[in-house]
Amino acid sequence: MSAEHDNQQIEHANASGRIPVVFVHGLWLLPSSWDRWAAVFSEAGFAPVTPGWPDDPETVAEARAHPEVFAHKTVGQIADHFEGLISKLERRPAVIGHSFGGLLTQILAGRGLSCASVAIDPAPFQGVLPLPVSSLRAAAPVLTNPANIHRAVPLTYDQFRYAFANAVTEEEAEQLYATFSVPAPGAPLFQAAVANFNPWSETKVDSTGPGRGPLLLISGEKDHTVPWAITNASYKKQARNEHAVTEITEMAGRGHSLTIDSGWREVCDTALAFVKRFV
Repeated sequence: MSAEHDNQQIEHANASGRIPVVFVHGLWLLPSSWDRWAAVFSEAGFAPVTPGWPDDPETVAEARAHPEVFAHKTVGQIADHFEGLISKLERRPAVIGHSFGGLLTQILAGRGLSCASVAIDPAPFQGVLPLPVSSLRAAAPVLTNPANIHRAVPLTYDQFRYAFANAVTEEEAEQLYATFSVPAPGAPLFQAAVANFNPWSETKVDSTGPGRGPLLLISGEKDHTVPWAITNASYKKQARNEHAVTEITEMAGRGHSLTIDSGWREVCDTALAFVKRFV
């Protein structure tokens, strides 16, 4: 997504006088994965902002043609990028993120940048210890080759089917892969993998600070990439925050594609209801 696109959305949000909602995508997706969510939140009276990570292409076709633009992106770099965008908003936004976007959402909340936050199947932050076998298998396309830390890595259809689309039909899985899947930087997965051995990890989250604000974690029951064990461990750390509400909910029968597949609206409405309670 171009900086011009992001700035236009920010200007529109500021001019509207509405509470902004910033959507943060994860690995293997683009900001367009939030388009339907943005329409729902706009209808509900919010000002949606769907920024890209630095250098995100505009379209899936462009992303697949130029995978190299995704390489070398780190969690800290992306978090700082979003903090810079949020600083241009005149009102403190709600922030909603999926997968690595869910980790980024928690980093931004820990920096006191959001008035309410929803982290959906969030990648683990430093100190979250469970490492289920299914998570390792989902990350294997990147982690099995150390050189991928400097590369952008696409998923094959079979890899996408396992990591994202295991809880939908074959037909829908193929449609989701064709519509949404793009290459992703390898670096964030390596950062997450070694976070608990690195005191200076960029995946660190301030979960107990007074500025964190209300937080909802959403877990897909059948998620291979971020199973309940990881999301619940994140919740237990976040729930120690004495200054704000922390909640967790599980979406029955849903996999990692829960924000983009045919059941997206149920997840969207769950996030919207939480944000409305506090904003």
